[in-house]
Amino acid sequence: MQIAGLVKNSFVDYPGLIAAVVFVPGCNMDCWYCHNRALWKAESLLDMAEVMRFLEKRRAFLDGVVISGGEPTLQAGLVQFIRGVKAMGYRVKLDTNGLKPDAVAGLLPDIDYIAMDLKAPPGEIHRVVSFGLDDAPVWQCADLLISGEVDYEFRTTFMPTLDVADIEAIAQRVKGARRYVIQQYRKPDSRTLSPEPHGKETIKNAAEAAAKYVRDVAVRGI
Repeated sequence: MQIAGLVKNSFVDYPGLIAAVVFVPGCNMDCWYCHNRALWKAESLLDMAEVMRFLEKRRAFLDGVVISGGEPTLQAGLVQFIRGVKAMGYRVKLDTNGLKPDAVAGLLPDIDYIAMDLKAPPGEIHRVVSFGLDDAPVWQCADLLISGEVDYEFRTTFMPTLDVADIEAIAQRVKGARRYVIQQYRKPDSRTLSPEPHGKETIKNAAEAAAKYVRDVAVRGI
């Protein structure tokens, strides 16, 4: 598996745990607000053996490993990496955009937590991704998680191009989900004319709308 970056310890990426975060290159989406765009074509990669040695040494200090990106399900060797990390005693969290539900299904026996992005309401993903894309696999993957046993959260970055009705439509589509996180949008570059993020009141209204459909709603980034 290719590794393009490593955060050696994080208190925010794995709920309730101290974790290392492994970033992989490559993605099958192109979201204009993405802060990890450099991972599309990473020019330099970390040595896998060194990463594994680091994780082995930190077993007494870390609880989990988060695999993020980019899109991890595109990576050959992902299952082997997860199993190697699990053999060290770590809990594993996977970040995914849900475009490869079959790959996610195959990983479920080895995963402890999944964070899945819901970019936009059903059929509206073109408002986020800059090329034509069928979002049916995303909702197939969402249904897989809702009906499964692995702990998970859905999350939406509340972009300025989305409104409260959009957040409600997303939450309604995953009605009964365990957890839905609304993330504050951050401008990708303060030097550009990127739109301004929603205010706290709008985000509060979106959270209240989503709470009609899912068990637990959280807000991050404000």
